[in-house]
Order: sequence, then structure tokens, then C-alpha cells
Amino acid sequence: MAGARAASQKNCERRKRVQFLLPEPRKKPTLGQMIFDREKGTFLGRTPKTWAQFMVFYVIFYAFLASLFWICIQVLLDGISMTEPKLQLERSLIGANPGLTVRPQLIHVEGPMVIAIDSKNPSNNDNWIELIDDFLNAYDNTTVDRKNCEFGDIHRPSDVCLVDMESFEGCSKANSYGYKTNEPCVFIKLNRIFGWKPETYDMPLEEMPEDLQAHINETIYEERKQIWLSCKASLVEALDQGHNKDNFDNISYSHGRGFPAYYYPYLNQPGYLSPLIPVQFKSLPQGQVLDVECRAWAKNIIYKAAPGDRMGSVAFQIIVN
Repeated sequence: MAGARAASQKNCERRKRVQFLLPEPRKKPTLGQMIFDREKGTFLGRTPKTWAQFMVFYVIFYAFLASLFWICIQVLLDGISMTEPKLQLERSLIGANPGLTVRPQLIHVEGPMVIAIDSKNPSNNDNWIELIDDFLNAYDNTTVDRKNCEFGDIHRPSDVCLVDMESFEGCSKANSYGYKTNEPCVFIKLNRIFGWKPETYDMPLEEMPEDLQAHINETIYEERKQIWLSCKASLVEALDQGHNKDNFDNISYSHGRGFPAYYYPYLNQPGYLSPLIPVQFKSLPQGQVLDVECRAWAKNIIYKAAPGDRMGSVAFQIIVN
């Protein structure tokens, strides 16, 4: 019994010592103390000294980030020109071989474009006329100062040469571009490539069409600085699937057969317009498909007629219903 009592007294004393060593529970601060504690001299949990250290650190940190960002932007801008691309000609994605484009052109057309002419109801051809009108609006803009360039003139890089639409004759707006008379016109232009200069043929080549050779020979020598254009066409019965083809030669080039070299190089001049060659197809038979391929001739234009990898040329079809 005496031993049990002694053990009980020891346990009581031990509990008292443990209770004495345990800290008192911490009092929760009020909202006012969390904002400003007078005893500790803190504002939002920080003393003025720690607040100063905190602010100095983040001012230096964000100043460093801003400086790093500014340096990166300056390096980037130093490598970018607002007037010319950094990568040009062979170094660029589009390369140094300009292609040909035909207008009018429908949007989102896969494969060769087909120009369908309605001979019985000419008003159905108004959509082609409207497409050409929209395309030629920029060329009819008289607010831009353009120079009437001629062969033999001295041309400055900043010169913007005029495209004279008054010489389009049968391919003029007054003539509805031939779409009311079943003699449609198309407009061929060379795609722009910054800094590209043509290397022209001053003499005809044997592989050129005979009519183009004759045209070059009839052109005075000083006016042969042109990128020549030839179009070949063949007629196919609509249901024949191209097995029997007949050559079609009734093609008119009222504005000439070449893009004059004085329009080049393209240097992003304000108001610059690519030269145009209107091509008119006359006396088209009804119910037949006209397969047309137009090709540009210059020493530095590579020609390839593969449908999926066409270079230096453009292909399209015309059908009179």
C-alpha cells in the first residue's frame, strides 16, 4: 500500500511539472492588430525595415526584368526593317523565281481555274466583270503620283511607274472586258519579289513560240528589255476528257507581249503596282473547253509545267456554254 501511494504522488508531481512547462495558448490577433500592431510596430505583419528591404528587392528585380526585355526588343528591332525583308531572294521562303497570276480569279479554287461564259444570257457574266473591276480599282487610283515611264528614261529606285489602262482596247472596262461578247479577257501579272531584277532576252530563242519570236524581232532593240509572255491554248470537247486537242491561235495581246524591265526591282515603293498584260481570246466556239497556259520568259525565271509544282507559268480553262 505504501508503495502504491508513493507511486501516485510521483505521478501527480510529474503532471504538475508538465503543465507548468506547456506554453499558454496564443491569443488570436484582431483585424486591427493584423493591419497595425502597436506593440510590435508592424504594418501588415512587417516592420518598416522589412518593408523597405522588400520594396528595394522587388524594385531592383523588376527593373532588371524590364531592362532585359528592352534589350531583347532592341536587338529584335535592329534586325527587322519596316521597309524591306531581312531574308531576300534565294534566302527567303518564296525564293527568287517569280510566278504568274491570272485575273479574274475565284477564291478557294483547287486546281486550274475555270472561267465559264454564258453566251445565251450575258448578264450571268457580270460576276467576272465585277471581279476584274475590284482588281483594277487600285490601278485606277489617280490620287497616287505615278510616273509615265518609257524605255530609255533614267529611273530612280523610288519611281513608281504608271500602268496605262487606256491602251487595253478590247480589254477595257467600257468593253466589259469582252465578257458581254463572248471574247473574254484575262489579266496576267508577275508576282512581286522584293529586290528581284529581270535578266531579259534581247534575242528570241528557238524554243519560244513562233509568234513571240516574230514579235521580238519586230520590236526595236532598246525596247526589248522586257519579260516576254506567251500563251498557248488548245480546244477540247467538253466530254472528251482531253484526248483530242486542237490548237487555238485567236489570241490578242492588245497591250504588248512583255512586262517592261523599268517596273523592277520592286522595293516596297508606296503606291507600287505590278505591270499587267491583258490577253483576249476571240471567236471562242461553244461547248468546248479551252486549256490555256501562259509562260513568262526571262533568263532568271525557271519554267516548270508540272501541275502540282508549276513554276514561271499559270494555267486556266475557259468554256463558253
